[in-house]
Amino acid sequence: MRTIGTNCVLEISKVVDSDEGTYTVTLSNSSGSTSCSALLRIILKEWRKVEWKQERMLNSLKTFQICNEVQVLRFFLCGPVGAGKSSTIDTIRSIFEGRQFINCMAAAGSTMSHTLCYERFQIANEEGSFPFAFNDIMGSEKDSGVLNEDIISALKGHMKEGYLFNAETPLSESSLYYNKNPTLSDQMHCLVFVMPADKISTQDPRFLQKMKSVIKTASSMGIPHVVFMTRVDHACPLTKKNLQNVYKSKKIKDNMEKCSYELGVTVNRIFPVLNYHEQIHMNEDINSLMLDALTKITYFANDYVLKKSSQQQSTCE
Repeated sequence: MRTIGTNCVLEISKVVDSDEGTYTVTLSNSSGSTSCSALLRIILKEWRKVEWKQERMLNSLKTFQICNEVQVLRFFLCGPVGAGKSSTIDTIRSIFEGRQFINCMAAAGSTMSHTLCYERFQIANEEGSFPFAFNDIMGSEKDSGVLNEDIISALKGHMKEGYLFNAETPLSESSLYYNKNPTLSDQMHCLVFVMPADKISTQDPRFLQKMKSVIKTASSMGIPHVVFMTRVDHACPLTKKNLQNVYKSKKIKDNMEKCSYELGVTVNRIFPVLNYHEQIHMNEDINSLMLDALTKITYFANDYVLKKSSQQQSTCE
C-alpha cells in the first residue's frame, strides 16, 4: 500500500484468479481508526470475439442457402424448467421480426414447465419465412418432467407436432402422434441444451445424468449438440452492467467450463446468450450475441444434413 497525497492506494501486483474478492483496509492512529472496502473483479482479456453489430449477421442468416435435401433446418431445444427455452425462441423471433415477440409460454424462474404440447416454431417476418424451425419441449427435472424416451423420439423424428407430453408415460408407437417412417426433414438437425448460467453449479446430479444420456444418443446419431447458456446477466454483475463484457468475465468463463465438465460438451460449443425478459425495447447487444450463436449452430445443422443425406444416398447405391 502506498499514499498519494491524502489518499491511500492498495496495489496488487501479478494478479491471479484467486485474488478476486473484497478487500478492506483499516488505518489507525492515536485518534482512532477508519476502514474502507473495495471489490476487486478479475477482467480477462477478451478470449472470444463477437461482432457487436447485428446487421451483417442478420442479413447473412436471412439469405442463408440451406442444402436442397430439406426445406428447413430443425433445432431441438431441451433443458431444465425455467432455463429459458421458450424465451430463447421468442428472442430469436423478436430479432427477425424487428420487434419484441411473445408467443411461447415462458416459465422464467418457474419450477413448473409451461410447455405441455410439442410444437414447432417457424422463423418468419413480413418478408416471408426463413429456413429455420425450433421445437420446444417440456422442461426436464431430476425425477419428473419430460422423459428421455420422448426426447429421443423427437430427435429421431418420430414425434408429431401436437403431442401432449405425459411425465409418466412416453410416446407409444401406437399413438396417432407417432411417425413410424420419419424422413430427414422430420428429424432434428441440431440439439440445443438451454442451461441457466447462474444455476450451473446447483443442478442435481440426477438431472445432469439424464442430459448426458441424451447427449450420448445424439452423438451416436451424429446430431450436433450445443449449449445456449442463458441468464448471463444474473450470473455476473460485470456482464449485467455491459453485455459486451461477456467474454471478458471470469465468472462467465468459469461457468462455461463447469457446464462443459458437467455435460461433456466442449467449451467451443457453449454459447452464452441473453434472452429478452426485462427489456421492453430492442437491444443490439442482445441481438448480436444471439445472432453470433445462431450463425454457428446454423452451419452445424446444415453440415449434419449434408453428411446425413450423403450417407443415405451411398446406402441406396
